[in-house]
Amino acid sequence: MKLARDTWLIFQRHWLLTVRTPVAVAFGLAQPITYLVLFAPILKLALSAEGVSSYAQAFRVYVPGLLTVMAVIGGMSGGFGLLADIRSGIIERGRVSPMSRLALMLGRALRDVTKVLVDAALITVLALPFGLRVGLGGLLLAFVLLAILSLMSTSFGYALAIWVRNEGTLGQVILTLANPIMLLAGVLLPLTLAPLWMLRIAKWNPFYWATNGMRALYAGQLGAFSVWVSLVILVGLVMVTVPWSARMFARAAH
Repeated sequence: MKLARDTWLIFQRHWLLTVRTPVAVAFGLAQPITYLVLFAPILKLALSAEGVSSYAQAFRVYVPGLLTVMAVIGGMSGGFGLLADIRSGIIERGRVSPMSRLALMLGRALRDVTKVLVDAALITVLALPFGLRVGLGGLLLAFVLLAILSLMSTSFGYALAIWVRNEGTLGQVILTLANPIMLLAGVLLPLTLAPLWMLRIAKWNPFYWATNGMRALYAGQLGAFSVWVSLVILVGLVMVTVPWSARMFARAAH
């Protein structure tokens, strides 16, 4: 009960800080909206060989991939704000308070997860005029999957930030890790277009399954194999990254 109360208090504080900076929120959405408007329409022709014959189908392919990128990159980038708080002494003051150490991390992480979900909802709504159609059941389960993915990447991003302790190095590490991972997840184009060797490598990438699971859910295929495989994989990764991040958080002020 104390953990839940402390987590809620930390979440409230960080969420209020987020909504009080609407300019940052708007600029954070600028890039995914640009990709949505300028890249997704090209997919109708690019994927014609795969049977995509309408903008609705093209957006069902692209939007889930875009949301996966937002969850992964957005989560890992949360470490930049954490480093600023460590440097200003905010984390140290939290550690000497009676707050649960795990709650200090979880409350902040849930703020980042909530932001990803709000952004994802806005992107989905913006895609509706372009022809995107998605069932309510598939959409809700897709957002559950997205929340788990975001929690995992956010926890990893926090632990990584505390480990490197430098914004410049953190940015380089994120780009070095994220680019091949996202490309091998097929977030821009499905890997059915890729050579066989690339597809074999991609199947060892958990984000490949997350992307395919998201696409299946947006297509209304709630019982698809990729949906349940991605849920199992991501829950397992959360069980590893959250405790690791919490341990790193407990030592963050040293």
